[in-house]
Amino acid sequence: MNNSLSKYIYSSGLYVSDKEIILNTVLGSCVSVCLWDNMKKVGGMNHYMLPLWNGNGLASPKYGNIAIEQLITKVHSFGCKNENIVAKIFGGARMLKEQSQIFDIGRKNIELAYELLARENIRIIAKSTGGERGRKISFNTGSGEVLQKLL
Repeated sequence: MNNSLSKYIYSSGLYVSDKEIILNTVLGSCVSVCLWDNMKKVGGMNHYMLPLWNGNGLASPKYGNIAIEQLITKVHSFGCKNENIVAKIFGGARMLKEQSQIFDIGRKNIELAYELLARENIRIIAKSTGGERGRKISFNTGSGEVLQKLL
């Protein structure tokens, strides 16, 4: 995986490519959805912090509902169709052990990804979510492969 170009995806970021590139990010309670179309060889990843945009201010990909919608739209702009797209979901850790279930942002971020991908009929083929450890992930847009390191 190290011979390819790479790009770091910061929180509130997303990137889609039809060229081989390694997309890297580090997640705690944030979630990344990786989409890949094997037919078109197009891959993309987002990195969102909070589940839902409340309608105030800009509709930023800092929010999961916006980030997932924008990622799907961008993948579609390369000619991809949902029936050929697969998803891999990472992150959503519960970083503070004493955190109440009500304020478990990681869990809410994960649930949102499942809900929106199901609504779009995009199959989830891999996941590494929840727990109490952060993750570093590297997604190869040319092969769809994701490498993960628990932190």
